[in-house]
Amino acid sequence: MHALAAAYEDGARAGGHELRSIRLAGLKVPLLRTGEEFQLEAASAVIREAQQSLLWADHVLILFPLWLGAMPALLKGFLEQVLRPGFAFAPAVRGRMPRKLLKGRSARIVVTMGMPSLFYRLVYRSHSVKSLERNILAFCGFAPVRVSIIGMVEGSAAHRATWLAKMVALGKRAG
Repeated sequence: MHALAAAYEDGARAGGHELRSIRLAGLKVPLLRTGEEFQLEAASAVIREAQQSLLWADHVLILFPLWLGAMPALLKGFLEQVLRPGFAFAPAVRGRMPRKLLKGRSARIVVTMGMPSLFYRLVYRSHSVKSLERNILAFCGFAPVRVSIIGMVEGSAAHRATWLAKMVALGKRAG
């Protein structure tokens, strides 16, 4: 996982892109427990800093392992904190969809898994990735949102080298 992120970052730097990174594993992200907290509670300093990085960014990479068929809880909790009403989308006006406040940004989702990626796509129809892509990122205005699914992540050295090279190339073009 870290090697993939580093390869993408190396490619982005080689492509002349400026970078900011948010490493979730080291952050203290409180979970929201009620709809009222999501709607009304003020974001913590850590979350406000992450929001400023999102506002700064033209392109965002979200890289995660598939755990129990979905993104890890820490990532979901982080997105719930960061992509709040008033920041990521405007509250809905009666009879209309909420206005997307993060337009003008693209995203790349990279998900790793132990199963073959084709199996995940065909049998599970990439449900968790589609949810992140459509129900979260596109809802807030990210477009385009591109997806890379890396199956059999613990495979051969050649498989690993191929994906690391792809990540460098994707980072160069920031997409």
